[in-house]
Amino acid sequence: MSTKRPPMMVGNWKMNGHLQANQDLMRALNAGVQGSGVTVAVCTPFPYLAQAQAELAGGAIAWGAQDVSAHDKGAYTGEVSALMLKEFGVRYVLVGHSERRQYHAESDEIVALKAQKALQSGLTPIVCVGETLAEREAGETESVVKRQMAALIHLNGHCISEVVVAYEPVWAIGTGKTATPEQAQAVHAVLRAQLAAASEYADRISLLYGGSMNPANAADLMAQPDIDGGLVGGASLKADDFLSMIRTAQLA
Repeated sequence: MSTKRPPMMVGNWKMNGHLQANQDLMRALNAGVQGSGVTVAVCTPFPYLAQAQAELAGGAIAWGAQDVSAHDKGAYTGEVSALMLKEFGVRYVLVGHSERRQYHAESDEIVALKAQKALQSGLTPIVCVGETLAEREAGETESVVKRQMAALIHLNGHCISEVVVAYEPVWAIGTGKTATPEQAQAVHAVLRAQLAAASEYADRISLLYGGSMNPANAADLMAQPDIDGGLVGGASLKADDFLSMIRTAQLA
């Protein structure tokens, strides 16, 4: 059984937020997480990164972006580079979220390249992997996540221990469905073994569960040996819910 890593909770706001609500949320979170011992971050839409920097700098919460370009600079209208993110104090960046893979046709190779750009700029990519309902029902869960991870390892194997990995079963995102703790742990164990084959430091890598984690199921999920925390969607927009989950992580 793996040694537990320090707990980590990351909020993914998706395409939500406005200035006043953001301020209220971040101030409530900042007041509630001091001294928790949990690594906490919020990944905001690009326009709110400056606000996150102003509200959270010097506190216990890091901030991150929800995507990054596979290019450094140039004629790529609408893209945001890793170096641009770095100027706003960004620590983390989501890469390969299922919504990016599904709606923007991001391939495993593009996801791996985006992770590489993040790493080269000193950012920590939170690389998302996961299967659809059809793939799970076809018994392809393990092969799908291993294929997604293989592309990441192929391009970033020399520094793979610097990434965070989030397992997000696509069928459990925003649907109210959640993998059972045993189902989630089984996939996390597969990912841990694959990482261990690529790096002697694999046991340092935080593996997060990203499929509709909420205050009701967080404790059971966090009790699993290879689940180190959560990538939290809707529940991260409610200060009380997110703080409850952070306290749960603290006790795991």
